[in-house]
Amino acid sequence: MHMQAYTVEQVAEMLSIGRDKVYFLLRTGQLKSIKIGKLRRITDRHLADFISSLEAIDDA
Repeated sequence: MHMQAYTVEQVAEMLSIGRDKVYFLLRTGQLKSIKIGKLRRITDRHLADFISSLEAIDDA
């Protein structure tokens, strides 16, 4: 199993949103992350879960 971990900047670019918005999503718990030392990383699983939660809201 191969897992990818992204920086906040990479996730912001992938989602076409600002870096501050990614930090807001992390702060409010809408997007999960891991911390490696002082570095914050968002795994592909975290990203998939976040996108799934948005799709569930749209389907409701």
